[in-house]
Amino acid sequence: MTVTEQILQIASDARSAAQVLGSLSAAVKNELLQKMADSLLNNSEQLATENEKDLIAAREAGLAPAMIDRLVLDGPRVRAMADGLREVAELPDPVGEVTGMRRRPNGLQVGRMRIPLGVIGIIYESRPNVTADAAGLCLKSGNAVILRGGKEAIHSNLAIGAILRNELERMGLPAACVQVMATTDRDAVLELLKCEDDIDLIIPRGGEGLIRFVSEHSRIPVIKHYKGVCHTYVDASADFDLAEKVCLNAKVQRPGVCNAMETLLIHKDIAATFIPRIAAAMRTQGVELRGCAATRAFAPEALEATEEDWYAEYLDLTLAVRVVENLDEAIAHIRQYGSLHTEVIVTRDYDHAQRFLSEVNSSVVMVNASSRFSDGNQLGLGAEIGISTTKLHSFGPMGLEDLTTRKFIIYGDGQIRT
Repeated sequence: MTVTEQILQIASDARSAAQVLGSLSAAVKNELLQKMADSLLNNSEQLATENEKDLIAAREAGLAPAMIDRLVLDGPRVRAMADGLREVAELPDPVGEVTGMRRRPNGLQVGRMRIPLGVIGIIYESRPNVTADAAGLCLKSGNAVILRGGKEAIHSNLAIGAILRNELERMGLPAACVQVMATTDRDAVLELLKCEDDIDLIIPRGGEGLIRFVSEHSRIPVIKHYKGVCHTYVDASADFDLAEKVCLNAKVQRPGVCNAMETLLIHKDIAATFIPRIAAAMRTQGVELRGCAATRAFAPEALEATEEDWYAEYLDLTLAVRVVENLDEAIAHIRQYGSLHTEVIVTRDYDHAQRFLSEVNSSVVMVNASSRFSDGNQLGLGAEIGISTTKLHSFGPMGLEDLTTRKFIIYGDGQIRT
């Protein structure tokens, strides 16, 4: 088979599987997810063996420690994958939900029913846990899924996919409900992006280069998330203990993920006091600072920030720091340089908090909490399929409802149009 023929077969199989999956009851889907969770745990040693192959290759390729961390499938992360599937099983099933029923003057009853999208293609990099998270959400929402991970996690992704497919077959369901592409050939991605007759949505997860590549070549609608340039603004009234705790967590807990803080904005009235404090705390965690002139006056060890730094998604222990005149300038900075991902204000001023929530239009806006909470699981969606920074048809972390659409349903008793 040529690459084109292989991809056409994968897409066609997914379309057929979706027809079966879309009619399953919530009870059957929940049982499937629970069994998949059990199987991941029962095969954790096999997963560790396959994951080690990816880690060895990553180290030999000289990947940064933060990027290698994204690849790791240790015991806690396998348990987290299993827990994610169980959490999705416990969530209400959106499929079949009827809303907005109303009676028209002619007696027709008109409402809308939630239905699966059909077949979803997900193209992603690095983190192998995405394989289980995405499969779980797609299955629960009645969608077949085609998963194409990056070459750096190919062994881990195929192992996870095989475990999930085994459980589908054990329950008498099409294994094609979940397909992990075995090839890392870019030509295969190009062919996948042409399958508009069988695939309903493409979701790319990864670096800006990947997402732009997918968006430019896809004939299928794409949910985009170019990058996560997340800001934390420390207001003049902020509690310094709280601000330090929030900023440290946002930057260093997992610097290689999209909801990590990349730029810290500090009100000028507290710069002389807070900058030396936060700079010292960041330094103990190995963070390199890149600051404006006002920042460097109080943290001389910081490198001089360039214009590119304000746009940067470092995904590493590097942080851009800027002193701003006031809340207005902080919001203006975010509007100019942000990526519509996640923004945080640390303040004790209620009016400032409300203005920030109202005027900053990123997909997630927070008050006095770490940007690391911008995550579907943390926000109560179960495992997330991704974070959309485009406003159609979903914005922010995407859960079950975001993988469905709605059709009109109409009850009549013989009405005809005249």
